Amino acid sequence: MSVVPPRRLVIWCPDWPVVAASRAAELGSLVPAAVFAANRVVACSETARGSGVRRGMRRREAQGRCPELVVCEHDPARDARLFEPVVAAVEELMPGVEVVRPGLVAVPARGPARYFGSEEAVAERVLDQLDAQVGVECQIGIADGLFAAVLAARRNELVAPGRSREFLAPLLIEEIDQLTGRLPGQRAADQAELVDLLRRLGIRTLGEFAALSSSDVSTRFGQAALLVHRAAGGREERPVLRRQPPPDLVVSEELDPPVERVDEAAFAAKVLADQLHARLGELGLACTRLGISARTEHGEELHRVWRCAEPLTPAATADRVRWQLDGWLHGRSGRQRPTAGVSVLSLRPEEVVGAGGLQLDLLNAATGEADARAGRAFARVQGLLGPEAVLTGVFGGGRDLRDQVRFVPWGDERRPALPADRPWPGRIPSPSPSVVPDSPWPAAVFDDEGRPVGVTDRHRLTAAPCRVEVSGGRSRAVSGWAGPWPVAERWWAELLAGGSGQTAPAAQVPARELVRIQVVLEPEADPAGDGDAEVGEVALLLVHEGGRWWVQGAYR
Repeated sequence: MSVVPPRRLVIWCPDWPVVAASRAAELGSLVPAAVFAANRVVACSETARGSGVRRGMRRREAQGRCPELVVCEHDPARDARLFEPVVAAVEELMPGVEVVRPGLVAVPARGPARYFGSEEAVAERVLDQLDAQVGVECQIGIADGLFAAVLAARRNELVAPGRSREFLAPLLIEEIDQLTGRLPGQRAADQAELVDLLRRLGIRTLGEFAALSSSDVSTRFGQAALLVHRAAGGREERPVLRRQPPPDLVVSEELDPPVERVDEAAFAAKVLADQLHARLGELGLACTRLGISARTEHGEELHRVWRCAEPLTPAATADRVRWQLDGWLHGRSGRQRPTAGVSVLSLRPEEVVGAGGLQLDLLNAATGEADARAGRAFARVQGLLGPEAVLTGVFGGGRDLRDQVRFVPWGDERRPALPADRPWPGRIPSPSPSVVPDSPWPAAVFDDEGRPVGVTDRHRLTAAPCRVEVSGGRSRAVSGWAGPWPVAERWWAELLAGGSGQTAPAAQVPARELVRIQVVLEPEADPAGDGDAEVGEVALLLVHEGGRWWVQGAYR
């Protein structure tokens, strides 16, 4: 029996990061502006879009298309602070307001629809309220379930009860980006990989994905994809039966003296977040809806709920507490602003899920005491043996296998040296070799007459490879090969040097020119035995560089 998820009303303020940035900088509505994170456009104004600026575009390209573009840095705290008046205005009309992220609010729709007479009347009342009190543009969507309601709000539609599955079916699979409560510009790597995999399998819409059985999705794509599968089918993102948070999970702290500045409350927020997640970790739970409460010195009570599809981490919890306090203390105006400083701060998990199914990364997981112990152990090893004693791998871009993974000391910023999202023409196609030696193995490649195979000036092989010899051992016959793939990097370095004998700064990295091929070696009898054993088939990645062949990787 399929359980219909509850009706949700979602208020979406388009391009909220750039709206908040423009308001903070007192820019006019017609001034082209864009918010950037990691040098890419997170959000842009309608005027900037008219000049060709798009989300995800690099800063240089965006400024090239719109020279008068006002550049604003991404500031989640600013977005949350200026969004608080919007949330407060909605809360005056109906209870149960949940902040999904700055710019997006969700409310249960059944109660307000009964009170105002219909869902259409609720939507009109909300629009009038926000226009009169805050003066922001927004769109409203109502549907069964949060995911469908969010997508309905982005299209300014009211989906009829029981029709969410039909509404979602024709939408592109890329819409799963709207499933989480992440901030703009943050996309889960697992979701990006899931979208790419589904498209390569020919699954282009949410309806096609929802048509798969849950068991097949779990077996083929893993447990994390089940959340997407449920949402794509118009069901509740998580199963209906959630755990009721135990009452002793509420953590509170009295602030003496009361705080009126956010930086003063930031430390208390971090301490409370660590305490809350320590208790959750002991019970094997994770929080998906966080209630933040504050009481001022004059007895004023403030409360707000933040929702996130993925379990919150201590850092994410502390950020949301800090943003909410900033919104209460500075985002409100007039009678809405508290008349005194915050004296009591409390956190309560409004909704929890079992943490047993969470796939936590040893180096990135932020829940549980085990992670803290691991971090302290790594730091102690570094103190005894030096920073290079504990390294973590960082995946990046590049055409060469040695460029795609680099190791950085534990605790350093794990930012890739090269962006992985570039096209990187000339890189080896998937799959990557399963064995990559620290230093390439020397090899020799021969044609059918036993002559060495070389590479021409036009990066072509002089003959088809027939046998390969690795590290001076026995040669083996080639059953198949692919390539060549030439790579010429920084060929302009010598031109920049100008032939003057002095190295220009841009030419300090030497030029590289190489050719790669893939070969499959035939199985053969074990040379050390009596011929009964057999050495299996193996594939190699061969590189011709500096006039010699090398084995850069092996496929097993």
